[in-house]
Amino acid sequence: MKKVLESHVYDVAQETPLLQSGRLSLRTGNRVWMKREDLQSVHSFKLRGAYNKISGLSKEECERGVIAASAGNHAQGVALAAHKLGVKALIVMPRTTPSIKVESVRDLGARIKLTGDTYDDAYVYAAGEAEKQGMVFIHPYDDPDVIAGQGTVALEILKQHTEDIHAIFVPVGGGGLIAGIAAVVKSMRPSIKVIGVEPDEAPCMYEALKRGRRVTLKQVGIFADGVAVRQAGKEPFRIARQYVDDVMLVSTDEICAAIKDIYDDCRAILEPAGALAIAGLKRYVDESGVLDKNLVAINSGANMNFDRLRHVAERAQIGEQREALLGVTIAEEPGSFRRFCRSIGNRGITEFNYRYADPRQAHVFAGVQLQHGDRERHELVQALRDEGYPVTDLTDSELAKLHIRHMVGGRVPGLRDELLYRFQFPERPGALLNFLVSMGKRWNISLFHYRNHGADYGRVLVGVQVPGSSRGEFRKSLDKLGYAYWEETDCPAYKLFLGNS
Repeated sequence: MKKVLESHVYDVAQETPLLQSGRLSLRTGNRVWMKREDLQSVHSFKLRGAYNKISGLSKEECERGVIAASAGNHAQGVALAAHKLGVKALIVMPRTTPSIKVESVRDLGARIKLTGDTYDDAYVYAAGEAEKQGMVFIHPYDDPDVIAGQGTVALEILKQHTEDIHAIFVPVGGGGLIAGIAAVVKSMRPSIKVIGVEPDEAPCMYEALKRGRRVTLKQVGIFADGVAVRQAGKEPFRIARQYVDDVMLVSTDEICAAIKDIYDDCRAILEPAGALAIAGLKRYVDESGVLDKNLVAINSGANMNFDRLRHVAERAQIGEQREALLGVTIAEEPGSFRRFCRSIGNRGITEFNYRYADPRQAHVFAGVQLQHGDRERHELVQALRDEGYPVTDLTDSELAKLHIRHMVGGRVPGLRDELLYRFQFPERPGALLNFLVSMGKRWNISLFHYRNHGADYGRVLVGVQVPGSSRGEFRKSLDKLGYAYWEETDCPAYKLFLGNS
């Protein structure tokens, strides 16, 4: 605690605000507060510990220079601190580090070495270089001075919120942040729970506390790259065993949903590791049933690569339990799509993928909007089965979510009279059903691809078997429907990948 109070962080760090989340508070029945460390100049809390460590080095150590291994945020903290103090810095980063973090470090004047695929690979290289070149190694979490610098986050929270706090939720990688926060909180207000949150694919602190010793994970997922650590730090683990109340695990889908929650509340886009605390807070509320409590989450970082947003948006609805992914078998005959859509009822369709493959059966990949979470999903699956549809619930299938949904299609030998059209559907319930009703039972749909993109209009690709004798009548039905459409039967992409020669 004394080291935290004596920390030198405010030469570079600011006291970030503690803001109430209106939407999440309403949804959870509690008062949810977000500690906005994403608003630091490097968009992460990491500059606190890095500066506290480097500012305490001797003149001789500063002349030797510093070296650090990092997936990004610690790297920026070290680079900023070194630049501020006039110390040369070498940063070793995994090759998988998002480019936004690499460029941010380079902009701060540090030299960069990219090596390995994980933080641990970078760590081994950096430790070797530190010994070889005589540089001072700045550990991202397993160092008392770094931990003390991160602990200043807790001092600010307790100063900013003097009323009762039920729990503080902290993202965990190697454990430096939670160690600093737990040491402060349990010294000043021990009744507050300190709860760590890790991805279920990188549970190093969870496993360490569960087994009573530090463990080295065989592998870690790198979606939340800022916490992709195989082993918790020795000092953080020692402090966590004494002061941390619990560590929770959350899924990739839950992290994506938390990123969306934070964006909806304050229009900030956090990186996956930065949204961990909100994901854990939501799970804690669901599992414990707490109501009318003050709950604090650390928004720890916002160094998000723009091109990752597509994946986040794709998974957020599932993480919120607002979308079900279903594999449904229907009869291969005109009108079967329409009957299936009516069976789904008034629920919105988020995705609809199909390609003709068999003259008897059609296999449809469908996304369906949910209002009441998993309970509604299970009820929908059972209702479809009661109507005679073979249904496979794919909502929890990583293969389906990552790959299969994008691979429904291909050529169909012997398929005759197929025309291909692009449509713009108004994004409203019933738009798809209106289209299927207009098809009637005369023409068979042989290909269908639709995915809700959050725009005013849905973009739909449809293949329809239309004999030459009825093509005039078919186009009249499209004009009557009133949706914008473009024929793509002669498109080279269609001929290469979907059409028949």
